Amino acid sequence: MLSDIRIAQNAKILPVEKIAAKLRLPRKYLIPHGKYIAKIDLDLLGRLKDNPRAKYVLVSAITPTPLGEGKTVTTIGLAMALNRLKRLSSVCIRQPSLGPVFGIKGSAGGGGYSQVLPREDFDLHFTGDAHAVGLAHNVTAAFLDNSLYRNNPFGIDPNKVYWRRVMDIGDRFLRKVKIGEGLHQDAFVRDSGFDITASSEIMAILALSQDARDLRRRLSRVVIAEDLKGNPVTTEDIKVAGLMAVLLKDAIRPNLIQTIENTPCFVHTGPFANIAHGNSSIIQDKLALALSEFVVTEAGFGADCGAEKFFDIKCRTAGLKPDVAVVVCSVRALKAHGGICKVVPGKPLEECLKQENLEALEKGMANLKKQIGNISLFGIPVVVAVNKFDTDTEKEIDLIRKSSLEFGARDCQVSEVWQKGSKGGVELAKSVIRLSGQPKKFNYLYALEAPLKEKIRAIATKVYGAGDVEYSAAAEEKIRVFNQRGWNNLPVCMAKTHLSLSHDPELKGAPSGFILPVRDIRAALGAGFIIPVCGRIQTMPGLPSHPRGEDIDIDEKGNIIGLA
Repeated sequence: MLSDIRIAQNAKILPVEKIAAKLRLPRKYLIPHGKYIAKIDLDLLGRLKDNPRAKYVLVSAITPTPLGEGKTVTTIGLAMALNRLKRLSSVCIRQPSLGPVFGIKGSAGGGGYSQVLPREDFDLHFTGDAHAVGLAHNVTAAFLDNSLYRNNPFGIDPNKVYWRRVMDIGDRFLRKVKIGEGLHQDAFVRDSGFDITASSEIMAILALSQDARDLRRRLSRVVIAEDLKGNPVTTEDIKVAGLMAVLLKDAIRPNLIQTIENTPCFVHTGPFANIAHGNSSIIQDKLALALSEFVVTEAGFGADCGAEKFFDIKCRTAGLKPDVAVVVCSVRALKAHGGICKVVPGKPLEECLKQENLEALEKGMANLKKQIGNISLFGIPVVVAVNKFDTDTEKEIDLIRKSSLEFGARDCQVSEVWQKGSKGGVELAKSVIRLSGQPKKFNYLYALEAPLKEKIRAIATKVYGAGDVEYSAAAEEKIRVFNQRGWNNLPVCMAKTHLSLSHDPELKGAPSGFILPVRDIRAALGAGFIIPVCGRIQTMPGLPSHPRGEDIDIDEKGNIIGLA
């Protein structure tokens, strides 16, 4: 097959007005960004409030390898297949961070004959939303440091400044920096650092806001430091919250593009699921649900990460209830979970993962069983989608199908949307249609009123398989302070590796009985959740030995090459 970018460049792309017309979205609510991209005026939300709601489909996955296992490909292909079956459908996904695009993973826009267009714009700067988030975040840091410099009128404790700076690229050398050097001798010097933009609380706030007014309210609640008396200092205190809202006035509007088969695709926000809540925006989902018969959205990484946060944070905040969930797996990933050999970032796939091995596959399916169980905890029916590769054998696929039903999935279908587009997802789409109409009793994993430690333990033991939770002295002190301040009634957004059900990326399959270490706890009051930080999770990734960005260039005709 051709490369993803070549397939995208050869595709027939329609003007964005024609994509909007498929959804009966009035042209006056489109704010064009060229011919093929448009932002959507939020005034449309009020016009659609009485529209019937579409079926809401979540796509999640097993614990992925560093290469990913085709969750976005399946999300896009499923929406296209539903349209092929004459069900008006749209897809809702996140905007990619330039960190993964230039690093190991690459695009978050699918691949093969199941991807979104225009591909180059989507992968790169797009409509500038991520840059707006970074600017709103960093202007806050500048105001905070300026306040400290200007005789510290708010009495901020320089040793308790929580707000670091961000940038949208992986750069391990900026994880820890010393700022203030180079100023005159009366200035202070302190330790700080950078995180990646996708991990910013501002990105999470943008995704969880209901409208522009809600965005402004949430921005005002962001805690950036403590004063010398131990009281929280917010963005409203240092008079920067209004400016942040202004800088985000366009970024709060969702973006409309299309798939390679001209299915409507909404793109908005890009929080990571290992260090944030890992889901696209509430605003775009509500728009899509009012304009479609089916909406297919995805949650980042495995079901233990993005899906748990989708249910316990996003659905709770939005008041939305999903109808069916798809768990994506691949034969090669399950064999890797069986311990046969590793998937190493930047290196060719090992031959042992390409050869039939039912013993390794069966062992690795412990992970699939756990992730099906994780979705089932919330009362949502599950269908397993096997993202098929050419090296998969019928015996391997039959074993996954048989085991999936034993594990509690309602169905299991092969997905070939990467190679065949919507034609390769028809059986999966039929299964989703059938299951979406079945009775269900959606529930959350924990009550908001439960103590913080009880909520953390529920996620650790029921979702991850841990035996117990262990807290550092710093985390214990944070819990005491948060309880004292009344912050204990918020949902929990765990920060941990996405490469294992546990905190340790080397523990594959379905580890159990381990002790989950919580080394820190952070409050994201604007986003509206508490963040326990587990193990050695990093909020600023680094570049690999051979970044994908090395291959990206522009040819003599002005075409971008090397994106995939």
